[in-house]
Amino acid sequence: MTFRAPLKDISFTLEAVTDIGRLYGQGPFAEFDADLSEAVLDAAADLSQDILSPLNRSGDLQGSRLEDNKVIIADGFAEAIAAFAEGGWNSLSSDTAQGGQGLPKTLEIACYELFNAANMAFSLCPTLSQGAAEALHIHGDDLQKALYLPFLSSGDWSATMNLTEPQAGSDLGLLTTQATPNTDGTYSLSGQKIFITWGDHEARDNIIHLVLARLPDAPEGTRGISLFLCPKYLVNADGSLGARNTVTCVGLEHKLGIHASPTCVMAFEGAQAELIGQPHQGLAAMFTMMNAARLMVGVQGVGIAERAFQQALTYAQERRQGTSPLTGERKAPIIDHPDVRLMLALSKAKIEAARALCLETAFHIDAQQIEDDPDKKARLKRREDFLVPIAKAWSTDIGVEVASLGLQVHGGMGFIEETGAAQYYRDARIAPIYEGTNGIQAADLTGRKLGNDATAALELAADIEAFLRDTAIPDDLAPAITTLKAAMASFEAASLWLIERKTEAPADVAAGASAYLTLTGDMLGGYFLLKGSLAAHQRLSDGDSDTDWLNSKIALLKVYTAHILSAAPSRLMAIQMGAPPLTGFA
Repeated sequence: MTFRAPLKDISFTLEAVTDIGRLYGQGPFAEFDADLSEAVLDAAADLSQDILSPLNRSGDLQGSRLEDNKVIIADGFAEAIAAFAEGGWNSLSSDTAQGGQGLPKTLEIACYELFNAANMAFSLCPTLSQGAAEALHIHGDDLQKALYLPFLSSGDWSATMNLTEPQAGSDLGLLTTQATPNTDGTYSLSGQKIFITWGDHEARDNIIHLVLARLPDAPEGTRGISLFLCPKYLVNADGSLGARNTVTCVGLEHKLGIHASPTCVMAFEGAQAELIGQPHQGLAAMFTMMNAARLMVGVQGVGIAERAFQQALTYAQERRQGTSPLTGERKAPIIDHPDVRLMLALSKAKIEAARALCLETAFHIDAQQIEDDPDKKARLKRREDFLVPIAKAWSTDIGVEVASLGLQVHGGMGFIEETGAAQYYRDARIAPIYEGTNGIQAADLTGRKLGNDATAALELAADIEAFLRDTAIPDDLAPAITTLKAAMASFEAASLWLIERKTEAPADVAAGASAYLTLTGDMLGGYFLLKGSLAAHQRLSDGDSDTDWLNSKIALLKVYTAHILSAAPSRLMAIQMGAPPLTGFA
């Protein structure tokens, strides 16, 4: 199926919901304006539609293979990686001092939605490189930044994140990879890592591995983890490449989806590496990379949902059977059957809500760069931290849900690989698992991000309440407002209940964490769709002739309110169930 970049929808969300215009000409974005934003999005759409999308299906069918300890990637991917680098896409929001373009993270996230929709397996490669560059920018020393960042920003080199080991998945305190000091100040890494995305390939000149390992004197648990930089090819002082390092891909994982993305088993056999940051502080440094990756994974959910929706919509418009209760037509397009139309409407509403969530999260990263007031900057940082786990988990759950609904719209044909609908479901299913499972995101939200006083949650509720208080609401949106206020009441009650239970019954907090994240995501989705609906109302009042499209924004809010937002009180009940019932079965 041909992918069509949803530029109109993305631009609407950027302008009407996120209000990206607040960044124009501000601080480090002095050269950024609406024309530049449109030009970048247009170029991202061309790359996605013309180069990345045509490789999506062929890459899934061909996959990657391991020959003579070398990973051979699917046909066309090396050329696509080169085109991506030549277009400067690796460095959209990177620091200009290291060869980046210094554009807002908000715009970058919008572009990466397109890249993931076109070809999720491909997009994992630059996503990891970008996260590694961010970690190195914050935690590397001046020499490391000068030596490695220009090559990562240019896309000449790629990068990976090496955390997981066979015995240590989410519990990184169990990892055993060793780092032995050498006399020249370097270290020798020994151990094995699994599930390393794009861990090896021949498409770039070098691969920079960021590796968690233990020094000989390291304490047990996560306090004993250090972060190391281990290149595939050793790098000379002038940036030229030296000898092949002793890090090798010894196996490829056979996966449900993202077949074109090589997921490697990496063996470090005395591989030369250098320490990043301070000894035993590696987990904090790696979390810089993981936090950046979590937002990128969230937008993967949006992208794959958009791709699945587009195919389902096209199929529903073309497939004819049955008599439509809406039109009375016999042998009608199945889109005119209410059940199918509802599935498509729910898919579209969830996509627009998740898109807004990811863009709003990115905006709070950018807003910190243009804010001088320390208190306001701190508030923006709290909001960013609070939103990141929701953006990752809620959006990737949406990716799976919409891909599943897309398969359902196809009926039996969706279960047949030849239609391509199954690939989106298979590809989407990994996103709720990696970069910290969605359960871990929920635990992070109710733990560190909610804190001991729910400050970030209550600030969020106060901001939404202020928006509702200060905004004129059209009569036809009154029911949506009522439902949104009920959801907000449930959110505030849940936040305070979780704080109350933290000390005396932490198991209750853990049992309600996922429901709390879902409730929060649902509420935010309703708020963002409301903002879009209000903007659509205003444009209609101003005489905008695109009436059908603008009215669809209003209709999507009403569908979302009735089918998603209305469930908020039941989410509160699920949160307050607590842990005891979970122990009541064998």
